[in-house]
Amino acid sequence: MTTALWPTPPEPPADEIAARVEVTRHGAVLLVRMRRDDKRNAIDVAMTRALDAALDLLEDDPELRCGVLSGGPPAFSAGTDVSVGPGAPTARGGNYGVVERRRRTPLVAAVEGMAFGGGFEVVLACDVVVASREARFALPEVGLGLVANCGALFRGPRALPPATARQLLLTGDPMGAERLHQLGLVGELTDAGGAEARALELAGRIAARSPVAVGATLAALDAASADADAQGWIDTETAVAQVAGSADRAEGLAAFFERRTPSF
Repeated sequence: MTTALWPTPPEPPADEIAARVEVTRHGAVLLVRMRRDDKRNAIDVAMTRALDAALDLLEDDPELRCGVLSGGPPAFSAGTDVSVGPGAPTARGGNYGVVERRRRTPLVAAVEGMAFGGGFEVVLACDVVVASREARFALPEVGLGLVANCGALFRGPRALPPATARQLLLTGDPMGAERLHQLGLVGELTDAGGAEARALELAGRIAARSPVAVGATLAALDAASADADAQGWIDTETAVAQVAGSADRAEGLAAFFERRTPSF
């Protein structure tokens, strides 16, 4: 992705990066929990750097066989922190340090509360999704004069019926976890507050399988969509370039900060 939607912020100090995620080992499973509760885990440059480091660890440590990505009880993620932007894509992970990453280690999303915008796109970049019945998913970018630029334009129609993906992308309206479970995106539903524990249980089952076979399976699944993904990123870049300097983007963001309805 080469067209910048956000200015490049300065690199944050190491302690700020470390505070953005909590990383804990559960045997061969790595739990990565986003910890910016006051901002509903909106992704800024410090969060991007923290997620990138955590997923590097997941991929590089041979003792780790599966990961769980969670936002904890309040929310999975509200997406990009539009007040500052998410920082530059990382070398291994792309935007947010997540969405363009090539992994041989499976990653399970544990979703409570909202997974909006880039938060939803992070979910789409995971391999398995566990969500509480009260979780909500949305791609609200069009309401800000933006487009989804982290994979939803092509992963959405792959993970969901194309008509449903179009509805989410074109309206920006949220959709509940129960409906997305019916449509196949959410693999397992839990009661409120139970997504992380269920995701850890599921990840433990994956970690108990042959790591060679799991890694080879994941690589084969990714290879099957590699050409489509490459074209999807090109098409996404074209869409981003069309909105990057538009009056609609300026109006959408101004309305967001002024807490009013935009006038497009």
